[in-house]
Amino acid sequence: MCHNFRRMEPEASTPFPAPVRRLLRHFRAQRPLRGGSLLITIFGDAIAPRGGAVTLGSLIRLAAPFGLTERLVRTSVARLARDGWLAAQRSGRRSEYHLTRSGSERFAQATQRIYGEGPKEWDGRWTLLLLPPCGPQRAGLRESLKWLGFGQLDPSLLAHPGCSPAQARHWLRNLDGARDALLLHALGGDLSADRRLAAQGWDLEELARRYRRFIARFALIDTALGGRGTPPSTAFLVRTLLIHEYRKTHLQDPLLPPALLPRDWVGTAAYALCRRLYARVFADAETYLSATARRLHRPLPAANGAAHARFGGIG
Repeated sequence: MCHNFRRMEPEASTPFPAPVRRLLRHFRAQRPLRGGSLLITIFGDAIAPRGGAVTLGSLIRLAAPFGLTERLVRTSVARLARDGWLAAQRSGRRSEYHLTRSGSERFAQATQRIYGEGPKEWDGRWTLLLLPPCGPQRAGLRESLKWLGFGQLDPSLLAHPGCSPAQARHWLRNLDGARDALLLHALGGDLSADRRLAAQGWDLEELARRYRRFIARFALIDTALGGRGTPPSTAFLVRTLLIHEYRKTHLQDPLLPPALLPRDWVGTAAYALCRRLYARVFADAETYLSATARRLHRPLPAANGAAHARFGGIG
């Protein structure tokens, strides 16, 4: 069966600007090169809003400019399928991968955190979670709760300033080992005590260092691209690595309300930079996706409205 779509060769026609080349070298130099992590970024940022399914051959083409070999992509996709993120559909020798229901739910949860703005106000209330004293799943449960924005006050006690008990109960239903955890709602004594609790539960200094590294790297790219149109291959590469690097730091951010953060919190500047650069390259990256990736028997659909609403609306 012949499929008419134009394959774009990223580096054959348009050389990347120097800051983009440095960014790409930095990514390719990582050891080990984590193919699954990059494919999660591509699926979450680019494929999920365009139907959530794509051929394996398309993934191989999309991942090639980042230094991922065909073998690494195949191995990584198989691992993601074993872990419940993806499922396959075959047509002859060709295959298409789509998000599973649980994969879609996890993407939706991460998407809200990555592209959404942090809280503006806070009512001074904490949701506290007291873990059972022992259990083989306790360490994994703590890590899952940290990913959801909980801070660890001691080995058994975690706190969250932004979710309601109802939201916490919903999260806990999907976490192994959380059935016997005790959920409490508390009101802080005063703002200084609340800030001490935040300092105890989260390493904000390390988080700020990571945000500053992100800003230093991508501010150069923001300047290099300027206000001009961006070649589609460059736009896709920048957009993917932008979200890939941003999510690695931002998903560790508890998204504390401003009252609990240091003055002039650097995370705010990182969000603004990410939003600005993402909006600049989004449309051109979509052009590259349309030309490079497809479903088994049809092109990818256009990006849905939720993609255009990211970062508060990107046009």
